[in-house]
Amino acid sequence: MLYREAGDFKTTYVADNQTFPLKLDRIGFWITMAVAWLVIPFVINDYWASSLLVPFLIYAIAAIGLNILTGYCGQVSLGTGGFMAVGAYACYKLMTSFPDVNIMIHIVLAGGITAVVGAAFGLPSLRIKGFYLAVATLAAQFFLVWLFNKVSWFYNYSASGQISAPERLVAGVAVTGPSTPAWAQYLICLFFVTLCAVIARNLTRGTIGRSWMAIRDMDIAAEIIGVNPLKAKLTAFAVSSFFVGIAGALFFAVYLGAVEVGEAFGIQKSFLVLFMIIIGGLGSIFGSFAGAAFLVLLPVALKWIGVDVMGWPTDLVAHFQLVIVGALIMFFLIKEPHGLAQLWRLAKEKLRLWPFPY
Repeated sequence: MLYREAGDFKTTYVADNQTFPLKLDRIGFWITMAVAWLVIPFVINDYWASSLLVPFLIYAIAAIGLNILTGYCGQVSLGTGGFMAVGAYACYKLMTSFPDVNIMIHIVLAGGITAVVGAAFGLPSLRIKGFYLAVATLAAQFFLVWLFNKVSWFYNYSASGQISAPERLVAGVAVTGPSTPAWAQYLICLFFVTLCAVIARNLTRGTIGRSWMAIRDMDIAAEIIGVNPLKAKLTAFAVSSFFVGIAGALFFAVYLGAVEVGEAFGIQKSFLVLFMIIIGGLGSIFGSFAGAAFLVLLPVALKWIGVDVMGWPTDLVAHFQLVIVGALIMFFLIKEPHGLAQLWRLAKEKLRLWPFPY
């Protein structure tokens, strides 16, 4: 009986258009934020940070970026891994070239550089769409990985071809390098994921977001009513690449510390982020978080159940994970294209009408 609109009236347009219209939703959101910011940093350990929380936050940023492009604007992309590599290598070059500049600025600038690269690779979307655009972005994925492998300037002429993040401090605490505490890794990723989620939510609810959705639904009709397809598509590529670039910079500098582009940002990374938004829900910020949480938690849960409890071989559990992900993708594409986000919406609608039939 608590989850109702009764008594939850609005007196202004701002209140009527807020992200969480029901009071219980707002309370749940602020409790979640309080736990994330004020509780988890004091109880987190290295295992929880490296296995679950930090990769979840980083992949959530990447999923938000791809969801803006694919879910909101309808432009299919298979180059997410390559754009993450752009963010990682841009962050590395900035860190080594300007060691006195704050790492937070480097991460934001890396996202900006990735936005420029993403907009450049988004130019073919003005002429092609669908499968052909997917192939074009797939070509960008392979080209970027090849470029970072072959041009030694990007990895400062290192003999191994690997890039390693030097230690950088924020407020006197190391956030990159081998001596970084788990809570510092978590907090810097949480800061960026909160910032990116707020920006994405406001963009998708505004004029830019509505132009993206108009292009997604029917580009010809959108152009007839005054939406500029050049501006809409390129801004979607730029904003999406900005978020993906930030995710790549965090993945390299804060999470892994040292990467080799072919292993860390290969085509598997592009498909992984794509699977996150398919399972989580296209065109949904919450779906980006849900898909990232599911695909980060799944291998950990399967390892615990299959290897630790059941005693199965590790390779069998790894193959079982692929079967589960593939089956879920087919299920959501056929039965529920809007993913876990839509299932969550339906559950809330049923709760609001309970005990009456739905």
